[in-house]
Amino acid sequence: MVVIVIIGLVAATTLLSLGGSGRDSQLEQERDRLGALIEYVRERAALQTVEYGLRCEQGVYRFLMYDNRKALWLEDPLDDSLRARKLPAGLEIALVVEDRAIVLPRSATAPGAAAPTPRNTPMPRDASATSQDTAAELKPQIMLYSSGDLTSFKLTLSRAGTGRSAVLSGTSAGKFEVGAIVEKPT
Repeated sequence: MVVIVIIGLVAATTLLSLGGSGRDSQLEQERDRLGALIEYVRERAALQTVEYGLRCEQGVYRFLMYDNRKALWLEDPLDDSLRARKLPAGLEIALVVEDRAIVLPRSATAPGAAAPTPRNTPMPRDASATSQDTAAELKPQIMLYSSGDLTSFKLTLSRAGTGRSAVLSGTSAGKFEVGAIVEKPT
């Protein structure tokens, strides 16, 4: 009888640690956050008639705005919600733009490059951070135009070592979709 109770407790603990239904809440949260931010930036671009873009790096994504006076892509200094974001450990980004796979550059916070920041925390927005990122490096792969159009893309967030992934996609006609989390056998 004691053995059955112990086995039941171990099984319950294991089930609770997996989130009950086996859902990947971090993947789901990042998918929803990125989808909401893309929609927000599209609305912001249309209201301000400013061109925005999304730049993806290994483990990091950031939104950039085009400064016409400086002729440079820069992080928006007035909107902290568009800061660079580091993905939680174990999540990866893959990007296809206009049917071409993009090799994502290493992030300034990649291992060996600089001191890591805690997950889901803003990356530094000071002079030293901008001096590391030259104007040539800060170019978005995905354009979010003020006209409502966007670059045709397929961005996949996935959990390393598992078959779980979620796809966010956009078409050049301006259609944007956030896909469900799918699990493919590994």
